[in-house]
Amino acid sequence: MKKTLILAGFSALMMTSCVSKKKYDELQSEFEKVFAAQQTCNNQLTRCESDRSSIQAQLDASKANLNSLQSALDQCLNAQSTGNVNITKLIEQIDASNSYIKQLIASKSKSDSLNMVLTNNLTRSLSRDEMRDIDVQVQKGVVFISLSDNMLYRSGSYEISSEANEVLGKIAKIIKDYPTYDVMVEGNTDNVPISKTNIRNNWDLSALRASSVVQALQEQHGVDPKRMTAGGRGEYNSISSNDTPSGRAENRRTEIIILPNLEQFMELIGQAPRG
Repeated sequence: MKKTLILAGFSALMMTSCVSKKKYDELQSEFEKVFAAQQTCNNQLTRCESDRSSIQAQLDASKANLNSLQSALDQCLNAQSTGNVNITKLIEQIDASNSYIKQLIASKSKSDSLNMVLTNNLTRSLSRDEMRDIDVQVQKGVVFISLSDNMLYRSGSYEISSEANEVLGKIAKIIKDYPTYDVMVEGNTDNVPISKTNIRNNWDLSALRASSVVQALQEQHGVDPKRMTAGGRGEYNSISSNDTPSGRAENRRTEIIILPNLEQFMELIGQAPRG
């Protein structure tokens, strides 16, 4: 429904402005691409967070199962009764649970360690001046690189500046050092309406900015496009109040999100021992 309304508004804008039919078709095609990319981006991030929660639940359940098995064995040994309990099988179950928990912990620790190394390598490669416009954080096992629009683009534009291209080159090098990680690029704006002939609203601007970053990473810095997704979130993913200039500046950002490979965790979930 939202997509239909946006397209309807686009058609109305076409009829009431001097935008050519060719330009209209180009903008409509671009909108379709970034709209689909945004949906893919949001779905992938949701799956990532859901998978991580599932892994933690499996780990908690396995620990509880181990405690239960250990308690049953202790009761059996204290009572010196083996008639109704196969102690050998019980010990094997405890060993299997122990091994499974160790695998989960090792895999989770490896992912967390890789994220920290990635973050440290990136921050060391950036200058002090560059770090003023960049925020790097690890949240829920995912690396977030937030770039201010002042550093990336001119006001109201989606063209990458030469200074920003140098920074993107450093980020691209880190991304290529971790070839199994996926990359999502999300554009964000403040709530001030955009006034440009070829940009309808903040949705368009945020999506075009994300698309510009993805294309720069691909075409100028050699990042595999199959690893990347671009999407715009407009003004609807704010991290600060839009009531002040400083708050609006924080909301105008582009985020490069680096996602770890979760296949190893899903394989371990499938191998969970049954009590």
